[in-house]
Parts: sequence; structure tokens; C-alpha cells
Amino acid sequence: MGLPVRLAAAHQLRQSRCRLGSFFDSPKKPEGEPLASACRVISVDHWCRAAVARLIVHRVSQGQNSDSSKTCGFCKARKRLPEELFSTVACMVEEHCHRDDLALPTTNNLTVVEFATGGLTFMACLVYRPMGHCFAVMALVVGCLGMLAHDANALPPNVILIYTDDQGSVDVNCYGAKDLITPSLDDLASRGVRFTQFYAAAPVCSPSRAAMLTGRVPQRAGVPGNVSSAHGNAGMPTEQITIAEMMKKAGYATGHVGKWHLGYTPETMPNGQGFDSSFGHMGGCIDNWSHFFYWNGPNRHDLWLNGEHIWRDGEFFPDLMVQQGHAFIEQHKDQPFFLYWAINLPHYPLQGTDKWRKKYEHLPAPRRMYNAFVSTMDESIGKLLAKLDELKLREDTIVIFQSDHGHSHEDRTFGGGGSAGPYRGAKFSLFEGGIRVPAMISWPGRLPAGEVRDQMATACDWMPTIADLAKLPRPEQKLDGHSITSVIRSADAVTPHQQFHWQSGGGNNPQWAVRDGDWKLIGNPRDTSNKAPIEKDDGRFLVNLAEDASEMKNLAAGHPDIVQKLERLHDAWVKDVSN
Repeated sequence: MGLPVRLAAAHQLRQSRCRLGSFFDSPKKPEGEPLASACRVISVDHWCRAAVARLIVHRVSQGQNSDSSKTCGFCKARKRLPEELFSTVACMVEEHCHRDDLALPTTNNLTVVEFATGGLTFMACLVYRPMGHCFAVMALVVGCLGMLAHDANALPPNVILIYTDDQGSVDVNCYGAKDLITPSLDDLASRGVRFTQFYAAAPVCSPSRAAMLTGRVPQRAGVPGNVSSAHGNAGMPTEQITIAEMMKKAGYATGHVGKWHLGYTPETMPNGQGFDSSFGHMGGCIDNWSHFFYWNGPNRHDLWLNGEHIWRDGEFFPDLMVQQGHAFIEQHKDQPFFLYWAINLPHYPLQGTDKWRKKYEHLPAPRRMYNAFVSTMDESIGKLLAKLDELKLREDTIVIFQSDHGHSHEDRTFGGGGSAGPYRGAKFSLFEGGIRVPAMISWPGRLPAGEVRDQMATACDWMPTIADLAKLPRPEQKLDGHSITSVIRSADAVTPHQQFHWQSGGGNNPQWAVRDGDWKLIGNPRDTSNKAPIEKDDGRFLVNLAEDASEMKNLAAGHPDIVQKLERLHDAWVKDVSN
């Protein structure tokens, strides 16, 4: 394929524009000679191992003057372009001359092909040197020029997964909590898609996190309940494959910041589960100023950096999380990265900043304490994401947000404060208020913006969805999640979940639930919101969520056939996850 044909193909790419121009006059180029015939193409499949003599592909931030850029084009392209595109770059290399200053040859025989897409500009420099009566090309993009130009579709996106702690089903302003000030999350929703039927895979911390990170229900992930918050106790089995391990294998830098609660041994702490770097607390919660775990004795300090115990006395943990998040993004801005930013708010202790305590002092307790902490959390999220805008990485980055489960009614959180809105239940409960959570995804320019999805989705879906969007191979293990890319892109798409299962706690009579279409059956139900008593005949609690999402009336007595069907589904599922 000749170069003019390639350029024509590139020109047709959606969202792309292609300009062929000359920076300088080229009087030595033979009059009327086709460009392609004056070029010699040399394909280099593994140019990452070669020392590059001249600029090959120069990636310039949108709007930046290419002449003033001193960023190493070799390094930047190497980090941002996927492996399969390396073979599309043709160049001449000199083993002894890898230049970082990228000074372009001072010649009047330089022609530049420039094409832009997805907020990025790529330039291929065609340098002509007289060689008798012919000319050679020093550097040339060939073959799949279209693939390279094409959307940043070919560029692996960064991923930031924000996971909050004990946040109620509707506790974001855009979800209907009009007494809450959450501009950062509202902005994220306006720039992406938010879900109204999104489910945590468990109503408590550790199993919810294990399911999200592995794409597997907690029982299959080896974390059916909360793991210990004491040092020396193991947690999620190391044979489980996490999102971090999936992405690290694909060349991503991987970072954890915040709460872990999935193991407290070197093998089961974040650095042993696929994260290159880790900062945060390993147990279920900490005091945000002293970083001690106070909730059972002996009191113990819980703050870690890459597996090493550290002290940051008197520094507010959400501020430390923002600092660590910024440092990670800054360090890896020129390569694909995955950041799991697991903020421990609004989990108790409710320690909102003075600014927000004053803002909500007119509200009754415990709502005012809870709201102050949620707005403190939202402010921290806004500070984290501002770094993407500062570095012009927002359009290169998928941002996912989710709460781990419903709000708490524990004494340690003043007996409540959060809200499930119309839903019954809270943390520890398999009624909707314990497992239906706020969730969003944003990727400006690549996914819909300002839209709402009512289809059912779950935390187990993030792993396959990230793999789908980033074009990564999925782990070779059975997943319970499905890619929800089609749902994200279209309100008319069908949910991939006809059925989903939950089980919480152990013993002979654990709480469990199964959803099949709009029908949901809860076994051994527990209502931690105390919206209504559990009666003696409520051992099997049946609802049709399309007709009664509040789950206030048990339909089991009137639909024994549906109860039996869902019990059989549950029994079969228990056998499956046990194997």
C-alpha cells in the first residue's frame, strides 16, 4: 500500500483529521516524483529495544505547540501505545544515538504528516537526505497509519476505581439526597453514566471488596465474610486473580490507596495481590487523625506504605489519600495506570472537617455528622480528579465510582445518619438498602455523558467491563461478573444478569438472596434499618421489585411456586460455589 493510500485511509477515520504539509520547502525533492517512490520503508517490530536516533512518533498534548515540546517522543510513545501497534512504525535506527532532546534535523528537506484524534496529536517526520539521485526517509509511519491515528481507540486508558465505605443507597445529591452537597460526584455523573439498580455483592466490607476486585461472588473469591483487622491474619487467598494482577500483566502500573481489609499478611496485603504500590490501612477502619484501630483491644496503629509500617501523626487520612493519589498519577502520567482509591469514608468514626460540620449544623443528629463526612469525602474525590485535568489526562482515563454497600446503623456511627431512600435495609442486610448502591462510570468522549441506566448490574461486573473497554484479556478463571459495556452505551441494552445470588454470614442458617428477573427471594432475612419487624412467617421473603422496590410486603404465601423455583436456584448456586 503506497503512502498516499495510507494517508487517505487515515483521513477517513472517525473523529480524525489528517494534514499533509511541509514545514520547509523541499527544493531537492525531484519535481513531480511520487512521495511513496522516494521512501524506503524499514519495519522495526521491537523498537522498544532499539536506540532511536530520531523522533519516530511524537505525541503532543492537545493544543500544545509541537516545536516547544521537549518530551521524549520515544519514551512517551513506548508507554502510551499498545504492543500490537509497535510493528506499524517504520524507521531507521542508529544503535549509538538515542536522543532525549528530540532536536529535529536542521534541514530544509523535512515534511511532516500530522493527524489528530481523541484529544491527541501524532506527528510522523519524513526527513529527506540526498543520496545520489534518490532520497531516503529517515523516519516514517507506515502500514497501519490508520490504526495508529485511530482513536486513541488504540490507546490503553488509565483506570481509577473509587470505592467508598458505608455510603447509603441514595446518599449523593444527584441520587436524590437534596440535603447533601456533593458537587464532585454530581459532576462525575454529568460526565458519565450513573446506575439506579447497581448491586454490591455483599452487605459488608471484605466480601464486597473481594468480589469487586476478582469479578467473582465472595464465596468463590474465598472471602464469604469480613476478614480480621488484626496484623498477622490472612485474608483473600493468593490464588485469586485481582483486577490489579490482570492489568499489571498487560503492562499497567498498579496502585492502591486507602482501605484494604482483605488480609493482613505480606502475601494477602496489596503488594502481594498485584499492586506495585500501596498506601493505607489494612483493617476495617481507623481513626482518621491518629490512624489507630480502636474498636477492640489492644489498640493498634494501622498505617502502611508498601508493606512497611509508617507514622503520620496528626495528618488527616483523606488528605493523605489525596496526596498519595496525586503522587501515583504524577509518577505514571506517561504510561497506562490503574489506581484503586478505596476511601474509608463515610465509615465510622464520622470525622468531617470543621467547614462541613458548620455547613450542616442546622440538621438533626446523626444526619448532620454523616452529611459532614460525605461532603468531606466528596471534596477529597474532587481534589483527586482535579489532577487528571491538570495533567490533561481526563479524556485518557476511565473513572469508576461505587459504594461498597449500604449505610451503617451501628452505635459507632451514632446509630445511623445515612439513607437508603425508599429502600428497606442497611449494612449487613440483604434487603435493597444493604446492597443497592450508588455507582457511576465516566470516560469523556468515549462513553455517554449525563445519562442514567436502570438495568441491573453488579460490582462483579467491573473486572470484565474494564477488560472490555481497555481491550485486555480476561483472567483464566470463572467469573460471575459480565461486561456491562453494552448497558453503559445504551439505555435499551439488556442486562447480562437474569439471575444473581448473595449469601452473608455462616452457620446453618445464613442470610441469602436470589434475584431472578424482577423477583427476589430472601432467606432468613435481617432488616438492620428496622423499617418493619421480621415476622415469624418471613423466613422466606418474596418481593417483585418492579412492583414494590420498598420490600415492605412479603408475597411468599401467595406465590409458593416462585418461592420453590428460587429456592432451587439458590441450592444449585450453593453447590456451584462450593465446588
